[in-house]
Amino acid sequence: MSTLPDPAWPVVVLALIQVADGVLCVKPARFVAACLEAVRFPRRWWRLLPPLKFAAAAGLIAGVWVPLLGALTCVALVAYFVVAITMHIAARDFGRYLFVNATGMLTLTVATTMYSFVLG
Repeated sequence: MSTLPDPAWPVVVLALIQVADGVLCVKPARFVAACLEAVRFPRRWWRLLPPLKFAAAAGLIAGVWVPLLGALTCVALVAYFVVAITMHIAARDFGRYLFVNATGMLTLTVATTMYSFVLG
């Protein structure tokens, strides 16, 4: 693992995506609510998603200067998206929410982790 994320821009882009996702979850956009309902994620837990996503964004941004925190945040996001994919599979939701949203974000997060923290 390098001492600083190199390059740092993928980490910043992933952080911006997490902020946007957090904003979309505050009062869930229609497609976000549909995704959460598709996996039968309990509505009482929906309010936990924005703070998690904002914390992930903060961890990624801080990770530009504290690389271990950035790498740890990336690993936590990988785990988050693995759980999301597992929930889609368990709910037999094999549509775009699984393949575009969850799998796409897992791919982006793994790529950021590898490119900026492991191979960089």
